[in-house]
Amino acid sequence: MSLFDLIAPIYERVIRPPDPRILADLLGLPAEISLLDAGGGTGRVAAALAPLASQVIVSDLSARMLSEARNTHGLVTVRSHAEHLPFPNGRFGRILVVDALHHFCRAEEAIPELARVLAPGGRLVIEEPNIEEWSVKVLAVAEKAALMRSRFLRPDRIRDLAANEGLDARTIRDGHTAWIVADKPS
Repeated sequence: MSLFDLIAPIYERVIRPPDPRILADLLGLPAEISLLDAGGGTGRVAAALAPLASQVIVSDLSARMLSEARNTHGLVTVRSHAEHLPFPNGRFGRILVVDALHHFCRAEEAIPELARVLAPGGRLVIEEPNIEEWSVKVLAVAEKAALMRSRFLRPDRIRDLAANEGLDARTIRDGHTAWIVADKPS
């Protein structure tokens, strides 16, 4: 059982969610598209964005987190590694990864997989703690001490990984948070 399986029942009460208005703006929502929340855990972000998309699916590795997403928010869920998504090429018009990339087993393999399931003309938005900030470096040490497998990448490294997949990617920084916004050419 993973740490996320253990904390699933209390996760939404102890971890503050990001502002869904910022994410909706970065994703270009509302839109008649399918949205994948990769590493979406309990679905708290997906639930806030669900009224703005035609379909929302949450993928995560933690069965208990996904159970919370289904039971609390009524979301469609899929248990999978982000590095091996069970979807066809170009399935999603928008893909979101919020505060999860550093928890993926192999982020460098997840980015190409996310690009694969992103539709032409689609957009991938990754929100991650900015490891270039001192406070996030402290968080990274704390997660290591808690025996989490966290591996934080610099925002520009994430941007470059997306660009290597043919996505038009840019980095936006705001204090301890970074967003990588990557568009797939039509």
